[in-house]
Amino acid sequence: MEYKGSCLCGNIEFKVVGEIKRFYLCHCDYCRKDTGSAHAANLFFDCGELYWKKGELDVVKFNHQGTRHSKSFCSRCGSGMPIKEGNVVIVPAGSLDRNIDRRPDAHIFMGSKGNWDHDLEYLETYKTFPVQDNG
Repeated sequence: MEYKGSCLCGNIEFKVVGEIKRFYLCHCDYCRKDTGSAHAANLFFDCGELYWKKGELDVVKFNHQGTRHSKSFCSRCGSGMPIKEGNVVIVPAGSLDRNIDRRPDAHIFMGSKGNWDHDLEYLETYKTFPVQDNG
């Protein structure tokens, strides 16, 4: 399979060739910090190939010293980008330019999740940004 993706500003484009082996929603402290959200949503391609179509020089790789945690991102807009670690390609699911036919396999590092991250399926939902009534 081939998966294409890009950053928010469109400066970086990539493709990954291979099969998604795992899809995890990671709640560890590091993933929560580097996404600014409840969790990271990462696709893992064992023996996948990563090709930068444009903007490779604007990809920044950050390695969190003393840990195995690393992140790639666009130096212009900050969007998370794929990273190759050994023979595994890790792709932020939101960076893909199309939907995928796969649900996450698991939530991981639940012992680190935010204390506000529970019962979220019961919150109100909106198709777009909710309109605020200032009256």
